[in-house]
Amino acid sequence: MPDFSQLALYFAAAFLLAITPGPGIFYVGARTLAGGRAEGIASSLGTGLGGMVHVLAGSLGISAIVLASAELFTALKLVGAAYLVWIGYRTIRAARRDAMRTLSTDIGAPAVGARRAFREGVLVEALNPKTAAFFLAFIPQFVDPAGSVALQFVVLGFVSVALNTLVDIVVAFAAGGVRDGAAARPRLIRRLREASGAAMMALGLGLALVRRPAS
Repeated sequence: MPDFSQLALYFAAAFLLAITPGPGIFYVGARTLAGGRAEGIASSLGTGLGGMVHVLAGSLGISAIVLASAELFTALKLVGAAYLVWIGYRTIRAARRDAMRTLSTDIGAPAVGARRAFREGVLVEALNPKTAAFFLAFIPQFVDPAGSVALQFVVLGFVSVALNTLVDIVVAFAAGGVRDGAAARPRLIRRLREASGAAMMALGLGLALVRRPAS
């Protein structure tokens, strides 16, 4: 394993990366505004589990194989992008449909439910090849080649995923506060949900434009 100074440096770098606004933070914020704090937290845990998929795959070399193949990378990228766009479209459609209901129904029911938000979070992150590229580029810099490379990759990846998840949960609470503050204004709730759906669609389109890392 890396020495203490290397671990401290890794922790600091991982923390800075975790608090830097990126697709994960924006996705959790959008999901929270769409369905409430419970959905935001569930999606945070889901993206965390999806991140661990990349960590485990990277430790086994699967991610490297995907990134080395232009066809596999493109397929994974497009599937993930299409899934995000679909979630965004469904969120906008649900916001407009719920606007026709009573105020109590609109505010009291989550957009998709915590369980589905968790599953979607897993898929959104697991289908993001950019996450695989990040782990493969970042973690090996702190791995001690004299030790078990796979084990170190998993441990360091888990630390990074845990920090990202904690930050996402903080974002979910913050976005939930914004949504709760707007509870007495159903039109604002509708606009927030529509904006969150548009943000998810934009993230999907952004993912579709991601280029395969140079080998």
